[in-house]
Amino acid sequence: MSEYNDKIEALKAKYADKNEFYDPRFKRVGEEIFNGGTREAPYSGVPTFADLPYHPVQFDAPDFKNLQVAVVGIPMDLGVSNRPGSRFGPRAIRTIERIGPYHYIHDVAPGFDLNIADIGDVPLSSRYRLEQSHQDIEKAITKIVDAGVIPISIGGDHSITHPILKAVGKNKPVGLIHIDAHCDTGGPFDDTKFHHGGPFRNAVLDGVLDPDRTIQIGIRGSSEYLWEFSYASGMTVIHADDISSLGIKSIISKAKEIVGDGPTYLSFDIDSLDPSFAPGTGTPEIGGFTTREALELLRGLKGVNLVGADVVEVAPQYDATTNTAQAGAQMLFEIISLLPFSPSISGNHR
Repeated sequence: MSEYNDKIEALKAKYADKNEFYDPRFKRVGEEIFNGGTREAPYSGVPTFADLPYHPVQFDAPDFKNLQVAVVGIPMDLGVSNRPGSRFGPRAIRTIERIGPYHYIHDVAPGFDLNIADIGDVPLSSRYRLEQSHQDIEKAITKIVDAGVIPISIGGDHSITHPILKAVGKNKPVGLIHIDAHCDTGGPFDDTKFHHGGPFRNAVLDGVLDPDRTIQIGIRGSSEYLWEFSYASGMTVIHADDISSLGIKSIISKAKEIVGDGPTYLSFDIDSLDPSFAPGTGTPEIGGFTTREALELLRGLKGVNLVGADVVEVAPQYDATTNTAQAGAQMLFEIISLLPFSPSISGNHR
Protein backbone atom coordinates (compact mmCIF):
# COMPACT_ATOMS: atom_id res chain seq x y z
CA MET A 1 0.00 0.00 0.00
CA SER A 2 2.88 2.31 0.75
CA GLU A 3 4.24 1.85 -2.80
CA TYR A 4 0.81 2.71 -4.23
CA ASN A 5 0.52 5.84 -2.04
CA ASP A 6 3.99 6.97 -3.04
CA LYS A 7 3.05 6.61 -6.69
CA ILE A 8 -0.12 8.66 -6.29
CA GLU A 9 1.70 11.38 -4.38
CA ALA A 10 4.34 11.57 -7.10
CA LEU A 11 1.62 11.86 -9.74
CA LYS A 12 -0.09 14.61 -7.74
CA ALA A 13 3.15 16.54 -7.43
CA LYS A 14 3.70 16.36 -11.15
CA TYR A 15 0.19 16.65 -12.59
CA ALA A 16 -2.36 17.92 -10.04
CA ASP A 17 -3.87 21.28 -11.02
CA LYS A 18 -1.44 21.56 -13.91
CA ASN A 19 -1.73 21.21 -17.66
CA GLU A 20 1.92 20.62 -18.39
CA PHE A 21 3.51 18.23 -20.89
CA TYR A 22 6.66 16.28 -20.14
CA ASP A 23 6.83 13.66 -22.88
CA PRO A 24 8.60 15.36 -25.84
CA ARG A 25 6.13 13.75 -28.27
CA PHE A 26 3.23 15.57 -26.65
CA LYS A 27 5.07 18.64 -25.38
CA ARG A 28 5.83 20.13 -28.81
CA VAL A 29 2.15 20.07 -29.77
CA GLY A 30 0.48 20.57 -26.39
CA GLU A 31 2.37 23.72 -25.55
CA GLU A 32 1.47 25.23 -28.93
CA ILE A 33 -2.22 24.45 -28.49
CA PHE A 34 -2.57 25.27 -24.79
CA ASN A 35 -0.63 28.51 -24.97
CA GLY A 36 -1.35 30.39 -21.76
CA GLY A 37 -3.22 27.46 -20.23
CA THR A 38 -6.19 27.44 -22.60
CA ARG A 39 -7.04 26.70 -26.24
CA GLU A 40 -9.35 28.23 -28.77
CA ALA A 41 -12.76 26.57 -28.80
CA PRO A 42 -13.07 24.31 -31.86
CA TYR A 43 -16.48 25.79 -32.67
CA SER A 44 -15.37 29.45 -32.60
CA GLY A 45 -13.87 31.73 -35.22
CA VAL A 46 -13.86 31.42 -39.00
CA PRO A 47 -13.77 27.73 -39.98
CA THR A 48 -10.71 26.57 -41.87
CA PHE A 49 -9.86 22.95 -42.45
CA ALA A 50 -8.49 21.44 -39.21
CA ASP A 51 -8.11 24.99 -37.82
CA LEU A 52 -5.20 25.60 -40.17
CA PRO A 53 -4.04 29.20 -40.61
CA TYR A 54 -6.12 31.10 -43.13
CA HIS A 55 -4.03 32.59 -45.91
CA PRO A 56 -6.41 33.82 -48.63
CA VAL A 57 -4.81 33.94 -52.06
CA GLN A 58 -5.76 36.31 -54.85
CA PHE A 59 -5.16 34.09 -57.86
CA ASP A 60 -4.74 36.97 -60.30
CA ALA A 61 -1.58 37.90 -58.38
CA PRO A 62 -0.95 35.02 -55.94
CA ASP A 63 1.43 35.27 -53.02
CA PHE A 64 1.98 31.90 -51.38
CA LYS A 65 4.69 33.24 -49.07
CA ASN A 66 6.67 30.28 -47.69
CA LEU A 67 3.93 27.68 -47.93
CA GLN A 68 4.83 24.08 -48.61
CA VAL A 69 1.21 22.88 -48.75
CA ALA A 70 -1.99 24.68 -49.70
CA VAL A 71 -5.44 23.33 -48.84
CA VAL A 72 -7.89 24.69 -51.41
CA GLY A 73 -11.63 24.23 -51.87
CA ILE A 74 -13.20 23.53 -55.26
CA PRO A 75 -16.97 23.94 -54.77
CA MET A 76 -18.09 22.68 -58.19
CA ASP A 77 -20.38 19.74 -59.04
CA LEU A 78 -21.43 20.38 -62.63
CA GLY A 79 -20.01 16.99 -63.69
CA VAL A 80 -22.29 14.69 -61.68
CA SER A 81 -24.29 11.91 -63.31
CA ASN A 82 -26.59 11.28 -60.36
CA ARG A 83 -27.30 13.33 -57.24
CA PRO A 84 -25.81 16.87 -57.18
CA GLY A 85 -24.63 18.64 -54.04
CA SER A 86 -20.88 18.11 -53.66
CA ARG A 87 -20.44 21.83 -54.36
CA PHE A 88 -21.21 22.11 -50.64
CA GLY A 89 -18.47 19.62 -49.74
CA PRO A 90 -15.64 22.09 -49.03
CA ARG A 91 -17.79 24.14 -46.67
CA ALA A 92 -19.12 21.03 -44.88
CA ILE A 93 -15.65 19.55 -44.40
CA ARG A 94 -14.22 22.82 -43.12
CA THR A 95 -16.93 23.14 -40.46
CA ILE A 96 -16.14 19.76 -38.89
CA GLU A 97 -14.53 20.49 -35.54
CA ARG A 98 -12.01 18.40 -33.59
CA ILE A 99 -9.92 17.29 -36.57
CA GLY A 100 -6.28 17.10 -35.54
CA PRO A 101 -3.98 18.68 -34.66
CA TYR A 102 -1.94 15.61 -33.62
CA HIS A 103 -1.63 12.32 -35.52
CA TYR A 104 -0.63 9.79 -32.92
CA ILE A 105 0.26 6.98 -35.36
CA HIS A 106 2.75 9.07 -37.35
CA ASP A 107 3.72 11.32 -34.40
CA VAL A 108 3.17 14.45 -36.47
CA ALA A 109 1.12 17.61 -36.15
CA PRO A 110 0.92 18.73 -39.78
CA GLY A 111 -0.31 22.20 -38.86
CA PHE A 112 2.97 22.74 -37.01
CA ASP A 113 5.34 20.38 -38.84
CA LEU A 114 4.53 21.88 -42.24
CA ASN A 115 4.20 25.37 -43.63
CA ILE A 116 0.57 24.77 -44.50
CA ALA A 117 -2.53 26.95 -44.76
CA ASP A 118 -6.09 26.92 -45.98
CA ILE A 119 -5.99 29.36 -48.90
CA GLY A 120 -9.73 29.51 -49.61
CA ASP A 121 -11.46 28.39 -52.80
CA VAL A 122 -10.50 28.28 -56.46
CA PRO A 123 -12.27 31.23 -58.12
CA LEU A 124 -14.77 29.91 -60.64
CA SER A 125 -15.88 32.36 -63.33
CA SER A 126 -19.20 30.63 -64.00
CA ARG A 127 -21.45 28.49 -61.85
CA TYR A 128 -23.09 27.05 -65.00
CA ARG A 129 -20.27 26.02 -67.38
CA LEU A 130 -18.36 22.83 -66.60
CA GLU A 131 -15.58 23.14 -69.19
CA GLN A 132 -14.93 26.73 -68.16
CA SER A 133 -14.77 25.65 -64.52
CA HIS A 134 -12.18 23.02 -65.46
CA GLN A 135 -10.11 25.73 -67.13
CA ASP A 136 -10.35 27.86 -63.98
CA ILE A 137 -9.27 24.89 -61.82
CA GLU A 138 -6.29 24.05 -64.03
CA LYS A 139 -5.18 27.69 -64.08
CA ALA A 140 -5.39 28.06 -60.28
CA ILE A 141 -3.71 24.73 -59.46
CA THR A 142 -0.97 25.49 -61.99
CA LYS A 143 -0.15 28.66 -60.07
CA ILE A 144 0.06 26.66 -56.84
CA VAL A 145 2.32 24.03 -58.42
CA ASP A 146 4.52 26.61 -60.15
CA ALA A 147 5.12 28.23 -56.77
CA GLY A 148 6.53 24.92 -55.50
CA VAL A 149 3.50 24.31 -53.26
CA ILE A 150 1.68 20.98 -52.96
CA PRO A 151 -2.07 21.35 -53.66
CA ILE A 152 -4.53 19.48 -51.43
CA SER A 153 -8.01 19.97 -52.84
CA ILE A 154 -11.46 19.60 -51.29
CA GLY A 155 -14.16 18.81 -53.85
CA GLY A 156 -16.50 19.08 -55.48
CA ASP A 157 -17.27 16.22 -57.83
CA HIS A 158 -14.58 13.92 -59.16
CA SER A 159 -14.34 15.67 -62.52
CA ILE A 160 -12.15 18.27 -60.77
CA THR A 161 -9.27 15.79 -60.63
CA HIS A 162 -8.73 15.92 -64.40
CA PRO A 163 -7.75 19.62 -64.50
CA ILE A 164 -5.78 19.20 -61.29
CA LEU A 165 -3.76 16.39 -62.90
CA LYS A 166 -3.19 18.56 -65.97
CA ALA A 167 -1.49 21.04 -63.65
CA VAL A 168 0.36 18.56 -61.44
CA GLY A 169 1.50 16.31 -64.29
CA LYS A 170 2.21 18.92 -66.96
CA ASN A 171 5.98 18.38 -66.93
CA LYS A 172 5.97 14.65 -66.22
CA PRO A 173 3.05 12.20 -65.96
CA VAL A 174 2.38 11.29 -62.35
CA GLY A 175 1.39 8.03 -60.72
CA LEU A 176 -1.94 7.67 -58.95
CA ILE A 177 -3.39 5.98 -55.89
CA HIS A 178 -7.12 6.18 -56.49
CA ILE A 179 -9.48 5.06 -53.70
CA ASP A 180 -13.04 4.87 -54.98
CA ALA A 181 -16.09 2.71 -55.69
CA HIS A 182 -15.74 3.51 -59.40
CA CYS A 183 -12.77 3.53 -61.78
CA ASP A 184 -13.90 6.82 -63.37
CA THR A 185 -12.34 5.89 -66.70
CA GLY A 186 -15.56 6.02 -68.72
CA GLY A 187 -15.86 7.55 -72.16
CA PRO A 188 -17.93 10.46 -73.44
CA PHE A 189 -21.68 10.43 -73.02
CA ASP A 190 -24.43 13.03 -73.34
CA ASP A 191 -22.15 14.82 -75.82
CA THR A 192 -19.26 15.42 -73.43
CA LYS A 193 -16.18 13.69 -72.05
CA PHE A 194 -16.08 16.08 -69.08
CA HIS A 195 -17.94 14.38 -66.24
CA HIS A 196 -17.12 12.73 -62.94
CA GLY A 197 -17.08 9.27 -64.50
CA GLY A 198 -14.12 9.95 -66.79
CA PRO A 199 -11.36 12.10 -65.25
CA PHE A 200 -8.67 9.43 -65.25
CA ARG A 201 -9.29 8.32 -68.83
CA ASN A 202 -9.00 11.97 -69.85
CA ALA A 203 -5.82 12.45 -67.83
CA VAL A 204 -4.11 9.43 -69.40
CA LEU A 205 -5.05 10.54 -72.92
CA ASP A 206 -3.76 14.05 -72.12
CA GLY A 207 -0.39 12.55 -71.18
CA VAL A 208 -0.42 13.74 -67.56
CA LEU A 209 -1.21 10.41 -65.81
CA ASP A 210 0.88 7.26 -66.15
CA PRO A 211 -1.52 4.28 -66.25
CA ASP A 212 1.27 1.81 -65.47
CA ARG A 213 1.81 3.67 -62.18
CA THR A 214 -1.91 3.83 -61.35
CA ILE A 215 -3.77 1.67 -58.85
CA GLN A 216 -7.52 1.87 -58.25
CA ILE A 217 -8.75 0.43 -54.95
CA GLY A 218 -12.25 -0.41 -53.71
CA ILE A 219 -13.98 -0.76 -57.09
CA ARG A 220 -17.48 -2.27 -57.05
CA GLY A 221 -21.07 -1.83 -58.20
CA SER A 222 -22.92 -2.20 -61.47
CA SER A 223 -20.70 -0.03 -63.68
CA GLU A 224 -17.88 -2.51 -64.36
CA TYR A 225 -18.61 -2.48 -68.11
CA LEU A 226 -17.68 1.22 -68.18
CA TRP A 227 -14.15 0.65 -66.95
CA GLU A 228 -12.61 -1.16 -69.94
CA PHE A 229 -10.10 1.67 -70.33
CA SER A 230 -8.58 0.92 -66.90
CA TYR A 231 -7.59 -2.58 -68.03
CA ALA A 232 -6.66 -1.63 -71.60
CA SER A 233 -4.33 1.14 -70.43
CA GLY A 234 -2.53 -1.01 -67.85
CA MET A 235 -3.99 0.30 -64.62
CA THR A 236 -4.11 -2.03 -61.61
CA VAL A 237 -7.65 -2.51 -60.29
CA ILE A 238 -8.44 -3.96 -56.86
CA HIS A 239 -12.11 -4.68 -56.33
CA ALA A 240 -13.84 -4.30 -53.00
CA ASP A 241 -14.80 -7.99 -53.21
CA ASP A 242 -11.12 -8.93 -52.91
CA ILE A 243 -10.22 -6.71 -49.96
CA SER A 244 -11.07 -9.27 -47.26
CA SER A 245 -9.04 -12.04 -48.90
CA LEU A 246 -6.09 -9.83 -49.82
CA GLY A 247 -5.95 -7.83 -46.59
CA ILE A 248 -5.18 -4.14 -46.23
CA LYS A 249 -1.46 -4.66 -45.66
CA SER A 250 -0.99 -6.51 -48.94
CA ILE A 251 -2.97 -3.81 -50.77
CA ILE A 252 -0.69 -1.16 -49.27
CA SER A 253 2.36 -3.12 -50.45
CA LYS A 254 0.87 -3.45 -53.92
CA ALA A 255 0.11 0.28 -54.09
CA LYS A 256 3.67 1.18 -53.09
CA GLU A 257 5.04 -1.28 -55.62
CA ILE A 258 2.92 0.19 -58.43
CA VAL A 259 3.73 3.87 -57.82
CA GLY A 260 7.35 3.29 -56.77
CA ASP A 261 9.31 6.36 -55.71
CA GLY A 262 8.09 8.65 -58.49
CA PRO A 263 5.75 11.62 -58.10
CA THR A 264 2.29 10.37 -57.12
CA TYR A 265 -1.16 11.88 -56.76
CA LEU A 266 -3.68 10.54 -54.21
CA SER A 267 -7.40 10.84 -54.93
CA PHE A 268 -9.96 9.75 -52.31
CA ASP A 269 -13.61 9.58 -53.33
CA ILE A 270 -15.85 9.45 -50.26
CA ASP A 271 -18.03 6.84 -51.97
CA SER A 272 -15.16 4.39 -51.49
CA LEU A 273 -16.61 4.11 -47.99
CA ASP A 274 -19.68 1.98 -47.47
CA PRO A 275 -22.87 4.10 -47.41
CA SER A 276 -23.42 3.03 -43.80
CA PHE A 277 -20.43 5.25 -43.00
CA ALA A 278 -20.85 7.87 -45.73
CA PRO A 279 -24.38 8.16 -47.12
CA GLY A 280 -23.89 11.79 -48.17
CA THR A 281 -22.57 11.30 -51.67
CA GLY A 282 -23.87 11.30 -55.22
CA THR A 283 -23.32 7.66 -56.22
CA PRO A 284 -23.37 5.45 -53.10
CA GLU A 285 -22.43 1.77 -53.53
CA ILE A 286 -22.90 -0.81 -50.81
CA GLY A 287 -20.03 -3.14 -49.90
CA GLY A 288 -17.38 -0.48 -49.42
CA PHE A 289 -14.61 0.23 -46.94
CA THR A 290 -15.27 0.74 -43.27
CA THR A 291 -13.73 3.90 -41.91
CA ARG A 292 -11.26 1.80 -39.93
CA GLU A 293 -10.11 0.02 -43.10
CA ALA A 294 -9.75 3.33 -44.93
CA LEU A 295 -7.67 4.77 -42.10
CA GLU A 296 -5.38 1.72 -42.14
CA LEU A 297 -4.97 2.01 -45.91
CA LEU A 298 -4.12 5.70 -45.88
CA ARG A 299 -1.78 5.39 -42.91
CA GLY A 300 0.11 2.65 -44.72
CA LEU A 301 1.01 5.07 -47.53
CA LYS A 302 3.60 6.82 -45.36
CA GLY A 303 6.70 7.56 -47.44
CA VAL A 304 4.97 7.71 -50.83
CA ASN A 305 6.21 10.63 -52.93
CA LEU A 306 2.98 12.63 -52.86
CA VAL A 307 2.76 15.75 -55.03
CA GLY A 308 -0.93 16.44 -54.53
CA ALA A 309 -4.18 14.95 -53.31
CA ASP A 310 -7.90 15.45 -53.05
CA VAL A 311 -11.00 14.31 -51.19
CA VAL A 312 -14.12 14.55 -53.34
CA GLU A 313 -17.84 13.83 -53.64
CA VAL A 314 -19.01 14.79 -50.12
CA ALA A 315 -22.62 15.92 -50.66
CA PRO A 316 -23.69 16.86 -47.13
CA GLN A 317 -27.39 17.42 -47.73
CA TYR A 318 -27.95 13.65 -48.09
CA ASP A 319 -26.63 13.02 -44.58
CA ALA A 320 -28.54 14.45 -41.63
CA THR A 321 -25.95 13.07 -39.19
CA THR A 322 -22.94 14.89 -40.78
CA ASN A 323 -21.06 11.55 -40.65
CA THR A 324 -20.01 11.85 -44.30
CA ALA A 325 -18.40 15.25 -43.80
CA GLN A 326 -16.79 13.94 -40.60
CA ALA A 327 -15.32 11.00 -42.50
CA GLY A 328 -14.18 13.24 -45.35
CA ALA A 329 -12.48 15.63 -42.96
CA GLN A 330 -10.68 12.81 -41.19
CA MET A 331 -9.50 11.28 -44.47
CA LEU A 332 -8.18 14.68 -45.52
CA PHE A 333 -6.33 15.00 -42.21
CA GLU A 334 -4.85 11.53 -42.76
CA ILE A 335 -3.57 12.66 -46.13
CA ILE A 336 -1.92 15.88 -44.92
CA SER A 337 -0.38 13.83 -42.08
CA LEU A 338 1.46 11.83 -44.76
CA LEU A 339 3.05 14.92 -46.27
CA PRO A 340 5.84 15.46 -43.71
CA PHE A 341 7.20 12.12 -44.98
CA SER A 342 6.87 12.86 -48.70
CA PRO A 343 10.17 13.40 -50.53
CA SER A 344 8.42 16.20 -52.45
CA ILE A 345 8.33 18.40 -49.36
CA SER A 346 11.36 20.69 -49.56
CA GLY A 347 13.61 20.45 -46.53
CA ASN A 348 12.01 17.15 -45.51
CA HIS A 349 14.29 15.46 -42.99
CA ARG A 350 11.80 13.12 -41.30
